[in-house]
Amino acid sequence: MNEVKVIEIKKSVFAENEKDADALRVELKNKGVCLLNLMSAPGSGKTTTLIQLINRIKDKIRVSVMEADIDSDVDAVKIKEATGVPSIQLHTGGMCHLDAEMTRQGLDNLDLENTDLVILENVGNLVCPAEFDTGATCNAMILSVPEGDDKPLKYPLMFTVCDLVIINKTDVMPYFDFDLERCRKNILMRNPHATIISVSAKTGDGMDALAEWIRGKVNVSELRC
Repeated sequence: MNEVKVIEIKKSVFAENEKDADALRVELKNKGVCLLNLMSAPGSGKTTTLIQLINRIKDKIRVSVMEADIDSDVDAVKIKEATGVPSIQLHTGGMCHLDAEMTRQGLDNLDLENTDLVILENVGNLVCPAEFDTGATCNAMILSVPEGDDKPLKYPLMFTVCDLVIINKTDVMPYFDFDLERCRKNILMRNPHATIISVSAKTGDGMDALAEWIRGKVNVSELRC
């Protein structure tokens, strides 16, 4: 019987990406730049949350934003108009995630010498973005109330890789079958070390606590995460 060579593509791709991500983290640390990778499902309120957050921290932290999407520049334009901070759009060409090399290409188009914090708004998806290390210093995700409190059970990897979980749209909680305490327990079951902050990007409730957490990750005096 003829034998053929079998190549484990997925394993190879992940291993190479992890090397690139580790190298990128070292480079960013040496430059004094903190990279926050923000993930979520579509419609969770990522961009609205970012606008609220950036307007609370931009006077003390030099912020730049990379918006990732399959197409369009809607989010990058919205961020720039609403906050005034540098914002660029990354088109993934149909891919549902960013990896370390894609992230590096975006960073090459930012003025990192005058940036303390880069926020990467990843492609809206609860599966693929969690699988690929972008080289970020911190991983965060947004879970919105309408999505349900069972999402940590259905998408375990996303919640496992995140340092911060933001529960958004708490203003509509009375209208949905969403148990905040049950959601917290589900998150901590997946990731006991996760920080959980509840907010309403629409009303601003909880946004000061989120801004404080971000400020704690960026030591501007030393320009280190």
